[in-house]
Amino acid sequence: MGIFDFIKDVGEKLGITSSDESPSAEALKKEVESHGLDAKDLDVKVEGDTVKISGTAASTSIREKLILAAGNVLGIGKVEEDIKVETKEPDASFYTVAKGDTLWKIAETQYGKGKGPKYTVIFEANKPMLKHPDKIYPGQKLRIPPLS
Repeated sequence: MGIFDFIKDVGEKLGITSSDESPSAEALKKEVESHGLDAKDLDVKVEGDTVKISGTAASTSIREKLILAAGNVLGIGKVEEDIKVETKEPDASFYTVAKGDTLWKIAETQYGKGKGPKYTVIFEANKPMLKHPDKIYPGQKLRIPPLS
């Protein structure tokens, strides 16, 4: 089980909620499921600004994407997860986007100087939540997978 912090005042807006109120568990579950991530017995509960998510993910990367899909939502400050994994993979690290960041700059920071072209690895690791590599925003959390 893990606990992950998010910035409550940024993220995908679901319905007519403000950053002071959390989305309903039903709306949040619909959002997570809309990404088509392979998860079984997905259960989503919301207590204040905390999401509690459980179930079984097909892989470690799907587990991490489920956490990000639930946490990168306006009004959510924390994700507590108890997601079992069927296929283990190396864990990714998480990065919070800062003002002025680009995926290229993040790749250089996370993978090393001269590794900017590896931004595509970060973009692919965050699909389907990211639709375009230029559409990131400050406060958003991203998966940074290890380079193979």
